[in-house]
Amino acid sequence: MLKDGTYAAWFKTPLGEGTGIAHVADGKIWGRDSIMSYSGSVEIDEDRFTAIVTLKRHTQGHATLFGADDLTLRLEGTCPGKIATYVGTADQVPGVLLEGRLILSEQQPPAPKAIAPIPKFDPAKLPKLPKRSR
Repeated sequence: MLKDGTYAAWFKTPLGEGTGIAHVADGKIWGRDSIMSYSGSVEIDEDRFTAIVTLKRHTQGHATLFGADDLTLRLEGTCPGKIATYVGTADQVPGVLLEGRLILSEQQPPAPKAIAPIPKFDPAKLPKLPKRSR
């Protein structure tokens, strides 16, 4: 099931591939990559999901993976665990298929607190190497 959270996004079309960050929460999806920002809605039905996402260019640079800016994507996918796979098309560029993955980012547990203070470094306490004859 596609859970609320932050995802690393990977996607490709016949024109190339890219990566970004996507967030899912309360039926909404949004994110960005190096040149585009995206926002839209997502419907989740157990392990399957659909989304309609609007993409807008925020930075000039290389061409998009569809060869056009300001797109509306229609996505369909599955998410049986922590990795979602999907396919999609852009209304403005019919016939170009987008394939992608969303990988759920998990929060790392906080580091345990130190019980005792870390001792100050003292090079005199390092072991001595044996003397070598020349």
